[in-house]
Amino acid sequence: MTDPIVNNAELYRVLFENERVRVLEYLDQPGDQTQPHSHPDSVMVTLSSFRRRLRSATNEVEVELPAFQARWLDAQEHSGTNIGLTPTHSIFVELKEPRVDSGAGGRLGPVAS
Repeated sequence: MTDPIVNNAELYRVLFENERVRVLEYLDQPGDQTQPHSHPDSVMVTLSSFRRRLRSATNEVEVELPAFQARWLDAQEHSGTNIGLTPTHSIFVELKEPRVDSGAGGRLGPVAS
């Protein structure tokens, strides 16, 4: 796992951390890019509207998100570029505990996307 705080220290900062979660703030400007990094299962809260290009080893996608949305993110590794005209400002609540699966192999509880 490649820590975003290490690979992108100028864009991420730790707001809170304990044995169960880590809360990160992400803030960039139009044109800024991140180096590849990973997140465990997380909840992302957008504090601004933004447009980004996200790249993983197997996929590239452009996303445009409104401000003040909460979204579930499965664990992932990616890099990104702010391709919009506004800063990207978001909060990540990273879960440190392993995912709990039901006996049937599915997730417990609702998942928002």
